[in-house]
Amino acid sequence: MPTAPARHNRSLDWVTVLIYLLMVGLGWVSVYAASYSPDMPSTGSLFGNLSFQELMAYDWFKQILWIGTAIVLIVVLVVIDYKAYDTFAFALYGGMIVLLIITPFIARPIGGSRSWLELGPMRLQPAEFAKFVTALAVSRFMAGINLRQQNFRDQAVLAGLTLLPPVLILAANETGQALVFAAFLLAYFREGMSPLILVIMAAAAIILILALLVPKLWLVVAFTVVLGLVFLFNRKALRHHLPLSLSVWAVVIGMVFGVDFFFNNVLQPHQRKRIEVLINPSADPLGVGWNVTQSKIAIGSGGFDGKGFLQGTQTKFDFVPAQSTDFIFCTIGEEWGWLGCTTVIILFIVLLWRILYVAERQKSVFGRTYGYCVASIMFFHFAVNIGMTIGLAPVVGIPLPFFSYGGSSLWSFTTLLFILLGIDAYRKQDLER
Repeated sequence: MPTAPARHNRSLDWVTVLIYLLMVGLGWVSVYAASYSPDMPSTGSLFGNLSFQELMAYDWFKQILWIGTAIVLIVVLVVIDYKAYDTFAFALYGGMIVLLIITPFIARPIGGSRSWLELGPMRLQPAEFAKFVTALAVSRFMAGINLRQQNFRDQAVLAGLTLLPPVLILAANETGQALVFAAFLLAYFREGMSPLILVIMAAAAIILILALLVPKLWLVVAFTVVLGLVFLFNRKALRHHLPLSLSVWAVVIGMVFGVDFFFNNVLQPHQRKRIEVLINPSADPLGVGWNVTQSKIAIGSGGFDGKGFLQGTQTKFDFVPAQSTDFIFCTIGEEWGWLGCTTVIILFIVLLWRILYVAERQKSVFGRTYGYCVASIMFFHFAVNIGMTIGLAPVVGIPLPFFSYGGSSLWSFTTLLFILLGIDAYRKQDLER
């Protein structure tokens, strides 16, 4: 009779594993290129005669250690019985909430936020791990409800489970990590959440953006005219939906005129600057706009096939800050050009497709929902990170999965993905029972 590990090996989704290994490998090459300097050990004798302490000064070496520990983590995740993820989901969530609460009080400020815990030579960011823990908790909760029934109590609990972590993360001044939790809506939509919620949120986002770009009076007149035309050509809507429509109209008008208060009194100065630069890239080219401007120069200078490995001038002269972390994609664009950027984007699309494929073949609501949470989180990071490096999204400081330097990021995304593969590994055993 085969042992449990043998069964794992037979049923593990090796296609997804190979994609993961390829992306992590390319990510390490990109980190090496981003942190390269002439005084580093040559690629021919990577470690040279340097001591361990000297090697620890280089991001590429530390990333090797993170990758090694991530491989150990993978073995643990796929060996654990999949029922443990379901059983302990709420306990893990509770522990993570406590950790998020105490982090701002015990963490020292780094880059304007108190979100990093220092454990000896390591620094870990609890906000990274909160994503997969929240995914487990909401998947466990949704396994016992039916969103299609539109039960208000269930929806309120689900909203609380989803919103509590980002609220605590915001308290540590980590806006980018908090925004990631909006991606969970895509998973909820798959499980039956009313599309009206997505429409309302998308409309609210569009209105807020337009309120920053268009004179407010014009926006109010345009929305009023559109609403009036709807009632003019649909008298039935006028009779049955007038009170609701007037309420929506009042909310929209409040949002239009309230955006200035939110922009000037709620957002922090650096956040306001980032939005201003997104709307008008020339607003502060030597200040807040410097990262994006230099990132676009680096990517554009790569042309079709790039300048070649370790030949990027923007990289070598440190024109782009955080080039091995949040702006790793500009290293790929400069050294490998359009071909390299396209290859990375295709890899992410294939990975997302594979995750959705694995999610859809799950026999439990828990497994399927968790799979869609994984895909949603990955997509958000992928889209926003690349978007901010080319000036299509504000700079919010979130990493590119498996490519950006950092242990917290790599461990978090590895755990996120391989919990799903661990759950999927038992799928055939469930069918045999």
